[in-house]
Amino acid sequence: MESISFGTDGWRATLEEFTSPRVRMVGQAVATYLTDEGLAGPVAVGYDARESSRGFAEELARVLCANGFDVLLADRDRPTPLVAYAIADRDLAGGLVITASHNPPEYNGVKFIPSDGAPALPDVTDAIANRLAEPDPLPEADHGAVTEVDFAGPHADAALELVESMAGDVDLADRTVAYDAMHGSGRGTTDALLERAGASLECLRCEPDPAFGGGAPEPAAENLETLIDLVTADDTAPELGIANDGDADRIAVVTPERGYLDENLFFAALYDYLLETDSGPAVRTVSTTYLIDRVAQSHGETVHEVPVGFKWVAQAIGEHDALVGGEESGGFTVRGHVREKDGVLMALLAAVMHAAEPIDDRVDRLLAEHGTVVQDKISVDCPDDEKERVISDLEAEIPESVAGTAVEDINTADGFKLLLADGSWLLVRPSGTEPVLRVYAEAEDEERVTELLEAGRDLVEPLV
Repeated sequence: MESISFGTDGWRATLEEFTSPRVRMVGQAVATYLTDEGLAGPVAVGYDARESSRGFAEELARVLCANGFDVLLADRDRPTPLVAYAIADRDLAGGLVITASHNPPEYNGVKFIPSDGAPALPDVTDAIANRLAEPDPLPEADHGAVTEVDFAGPHADAALELVESMAGDVDLADRTVAYDAMHGSGRGTTDALLERAGASLECLRCEPDPAFGGGAPEPAAENLETLIDLVTADDTAPELGIANDGDADRIAVVTPERGYLDENLFFAALYDYLLETDSGPAVRTVSTTYLIDRVAQSHGETVHEVPVGFKWVAQAIGEHDALVGGEESGGFTVRGHVREKDGVLMALLAAVMHAAEPIDDRVDRLLAEHGTVVQDKISVDCPDDEKERVISDLEAEIPESVAGTAVEDINTADGFKLLLADGSWLLVRPSGTEPVLRVYAEAEDEERVTELLEAGRDLVEPLV
C-alpha cells in the first residue's frame, strides 16, 4: 500500500512497482468507494497502448465485476478523454484508465475518473487511497459482467457536433494535416476524426509499438523533429502538424512559420478564436502565460488562475462557466465538452481554427497587439520524499531580486511564483508525476528567460 500514491493525475510507477497485485488493490479500493457512495451503475475501464496495459485493465475489470459492477471495457487502447466522455455521456458510476500518459514505456499508471468525467479531486483520490485492500469478491451469483465497447464513435460524433456549434459547418476538404500519434492511443482515433471532417492526412508513427520507438510519447519539440521538418519543408508540405502524447489527452501543434508552436501561444490563439463567436472567462494554471490575461482583457473578459493539475482547471471551469481551460503542457478543453483535457477534440478544433485563419497569422497579430511573450522550463532532480521539505526550505531563501530585477509579489498557489518588476516571472513547484522540481520562467525574450531559469536553478539546487 505504501507504494501506491495518487499524484497530479493518478498513480504512476515503473513496472517494478506497478504490479498486478497492486492494481487489483486499486480496483478493490474503487469498488469499495463507489459502493460506499451509493454509486451502483456500470464502470468504464480503458487503457493506453503500452504492452502491459490491456492485461492490467482486465485485472481491474475482474475485481470490479467481483464486487457486483458491470464493466464497459474498451475494445482496444483508446485515448483517456474518450473514456472520460463515455462516463459522462452514459451516466456511468465512474471509470478507470490504465495509462502512464507521456512517461517512458517502462512506466504504467492508473487514474480514476468520477461520474462527471472530470478529473478526480484530492478528496476523492484520498478516499480511494484510504480503501486500498486485497480484493474481496461477492458470491459469484452477484458478480457483474464485462462488455467490450467502442468508445470512439460517440466521442467523434460529439466532437464534430460541438465544433460545428462554434464554427458552423466543419469542412476540411482541401486541407492537409500531418498527424504524429507517437505510437500512442491517438492512432486510429485523432486521425480518423480529422479524416471524417474532410482533411487529407499524412500520418507519422501511427503503427502500434508498445515501446514507442524506444523513447517516451512526450510531444515536445525535440521528439517531433520529423513532423516539424515535414510541415516546415516548403509550400507543398502539409499546412498544419498535430501530435498527441501517449494517451492523447494533450496536443502539440506545428505550423509552417514557427515549427513547434509553444503551447502558451496556441492557448492564446484558441481563446482569441473562441471569443470571436462566444464569450466567457478562461482558466489557466499558475505555470501558464499571462498572454491569456491580455487576450481576456482586450475582450472585456477575466481569467481564473489555479494550481498546476487539470483537476483544478476542471473545477474552475465548472465554478465559473469558463469558455476554455488549459495549461502550458498542452492540455485543453472547452465549454460544452467534458471537463477533461482532450487532445483529440483539440486536434479537430485546431484544424478548423487554422482553416479560418492561419494560426501563425493569428499569433503574429496577438503578439503585435499584446507584446512578445517567451516561456520555458527546466527540471531539477528531487526525490519524491524530499519535495515537501525543499519547497518548505525555499520559503526562507526567497531573494529580494532575481537576475537583477526586484521581486514585487509572491504567489504561493502552487510552489513559489516570483512576480518581478519588469513583468517577467519565475516559478518553482514540485512535479506531481516525476521525481523533479519544475522551474518555469516567462519574459519578453529568450535571453531573459534563460537568465531567469539559471537563477531559479541556482536557487533550488542547493536545497535538494
